[in-house]
Amino acid sequence: MSITTGEVTTARRLRLALILGSLSGFGPLTIDMYLPAMPGMAGDLRTSSSMVQLTLTVFVVGLAVGQVIVGPLSDAWGRRRPLLIGITLYLVASLGCAVAPTVGWLIAGRVVQSLGAAAGIVLARAIVRDLFRGTAMTRFFSTLMVVNGVAPILAPVVGGQLLTVTTWRAVFLVLAAIGTVLLVAVFFTLPESHHARTRPRGTLSAFRTLVTDGHYVRYVLAAALMFAAVFAYISGSSFVLQEAYGLTAQQFSLVFGLNGLGIVLLGQLNGMLVGRVAGEGTLLRIGLTVATAGSAGVLVCAALGLPLLLLLTFLFVVVSMLGLVLANATSLALDGHGSAAGAASSLQGLLQFLVGGLAAAAMTLPGPVTAVAMATTMLVCSAAALFVAVRQRGSAE
Repeated sequence: MSITTGEVTTARRLRLALILGSLSGFGPLTIDMYLPAMPGMAGDLRTSSSMVQLTLTVFVVGLAVGQVIVGPLSDAWGRRRPLLIGITLYLVASLGCAVAPTVGWLIAGRVVQSLGAAAGIVLARAIVRDLFRGTAMTRFFSTLMVVNGVAPILAPVVGGQLLTVTTWRAVFLVLAAIGTVLLVAVFFTLPESHHARTRPRGTLSAFRTLVTDGHYVRYVLAAALMFAAVFAYISGSSFVLQEAYGLTAQQFSLVFGLNGLGIVLLGQLNGMLVGRVAGEGTLLRIGLTVATAGSAGVLVCAALGLPLLLLLTFLFVVVSMLGLVLANATSLALDGHGSAAGAASSLQGLLQFLVGGLAAAAMTLPGPVTAVAMATTMLVCSAAALFVAVRQRGSAE
């Protein structure tokens, strides 16, 4: 069972968007849904809050490492087999987390769960590259941003509502149910998309080619730096907005959801504009310019103590630009690496989480997270992304 680019009908495009968008949303879905439950988990498992926090840390690390493992394997084995194995791991690990008697068990379950989620994220990008080229690929990535963007909007809300009627363990049962649905959907409706297999020993050669390709590295780095700017917001905004500005948990969830909606809207707008109004390179630079200006606005608001509504407006601008930037940068980076799309996708995923993690860590170096520290990190990362992207001027648009 296989599929070729010419067979991607409108109905199949919609099905692909729903399945691949859900797979690429594994990360934010699995992180955000159980965030509201973390305080209660410490008491139930008779452990410290720092140990519960470790369950989040190991998941993010596993998400990064898992992509580097699965991506090259899919170039050799095809996309379908590693994807089915990954979803199965995710499903089993989610059930294991739900019945975890100790925090050690939970940490182990989160490690396995992260490896399964990594397969979904990295292979969703690789499959898109298998099936599409050029502007068509960019438009499909924009469509994925619409589906993917729903995860950070709904996940905290669903997690919070579950806690009103049951315990944190139900969150992992819901994640297991989602994994089951996706496993069935992939098994019955997602054929093999990668036919030009590479030998496993060619993996190092593929990585060497990628890291020496300036075109690929610059676009992937631009995407990673923009991701880091938004990751700084994700990591610091709960402390800044609730502790410094006095928002309640419900008000913060609303702000978080609205910013996620911005990613969806800009992803949809990008799909409408690319190839019709401007090329990928132009839209990428526009997105990064607006994000940098918005980050500067956040910093000015934080430093001068300007009204909260103005700060939230600038935050919305910055976060929304992720929908514009990631689709174009990813398309430009992967376009020339069809035979090694798995490896190319895996390096992009690794770099995003690595740079994002370093940015979040740097934000906390001076001490507790403040609005100024968060805004400064966002500005540095978005400005660096713009600098990298501008250096690509003159490349194919």
